[in-house]
Amino acid sequence: MIKIIKSDEHYHNEEDWLSTYWHFSFAHYQDPEKMNFGPLRVFNDDIIQPGTGFGFHPHRDMEIVTYVIDGELEHRDNQGNQGVIHPGEIQRMTAGSGILHSEYNHSKEKPLRLLQMWLFANKRGLAPSWEQKQFGKKERADKLLRVIVPENANDGQALHIHQDAAIYVSSLAKGSKVEHKLPQGRKAYVFVIDGKVQLNDNPMQTRDAAKIENESKISIHADKPTELIMLDLAEKYAINN
Repeated sequence: MIKIIKSDEHYHNEEDWLSTYWHFSFAHYQDPEKMNFGPLRVFNDDIIQPGTGFGFHPHRDMEIVTYVIDGELEHRDNQGNQGVIHPGEIQRMTAGSGILHSEYNHSKEKPLRLLQMWLFANKRGLAPSWEQKQFGKKERADKLLRVIVPENANDGQALHIHQDAAIYVSSLAKGSKVEHKLPQGRKAYVFVIDGKVQLNDNPMQTRDAAKIENESKISIHADKPTELIMLDLAEKYAINN
């Protein structure tokens, strides 16, 4: 089963410094039909104006993954971590027992676009931690590049999170095709960052998303140059004390 969520179906909030699309209930937006998809709790698509951002704020018991599309994101937290995340770079933060962090557009001139995804951690009270890694456009060209894996996965290239989930990014040329197998008990969430594709013969374009369940294979064909992200998620997941 594939459910396509068109770009105009996402909740959109516009402020002078922030334009954001929320795929699930978040902050003041609450929809009981959009609480989560498996362990995926938040999927936000943000455009942040130059020199602005989110001041220090708390998180806990979430695995927070940030993917920068355009611009530069400056991160600081109360664990002493700080850094600037560039396009194609992935940041993984384990909020665990509690962390305070800030996120700002590092540039004083150019807007910043990023995706931020929150997944339930598989255990409460983990030690907070943070890391980031650059993945070049050539690395994700015409394939699904795995950039996030579960903590027990034997993958030295990707970043690891405390949940049974994997995240892939892809940069597809017009006419290229990628496929992904979904074993029984897995689901997937696909988001078209920019472009136009056919997902198992379902048309999708910029900012469209797809919830995929009870499908054995995902096939994505690019009708034009396309950037996309895909989350492979456990249908059933545990949160332990």
